[in-house]
Amino acid sequence: MSGRAGVGSFLAAGLLLVAGSAWAAEATGTGGGLSVGAVSVLTGGFAMAIASAIAALAQGRAISAALDGIARQPSAAPKIQVAMIIGLALIESLAIYVLLISLIIFFVKPFGG
Repeated sequence: MSGRAGVGSFLAAGLLLVAGSAWAAEATGTGGGLSVGAVSVLTGGFAMAIASAIAALAQGRAISAALDGIARQPSAAPKIQVAMIIGLALIESLAIYVLLISLIIFFVKPFGG
């Protein structure tokens, strides 16, 4: 198993363990477990942090590759620049979609609570 897959599996297992304690809370509301609201805040925060980190790494790698391509062939700079900007917009959309989903989970609370 590669390092990235191992970290992803570890994070997924951790989130599943936290979510399990939310469902174990008593129905009276006086029990000690995490509420659905607390789990939604934690899940949204972790998701946004992971998506922002991945987007930043991908954008840095895309810019580095584009600058390397421009340095090798300066005559192709306009085409490389247009492709890079489109790619950066698509990479940034990942973080925007995760933010949208996190806000929906945080404010709508589809499971009640």
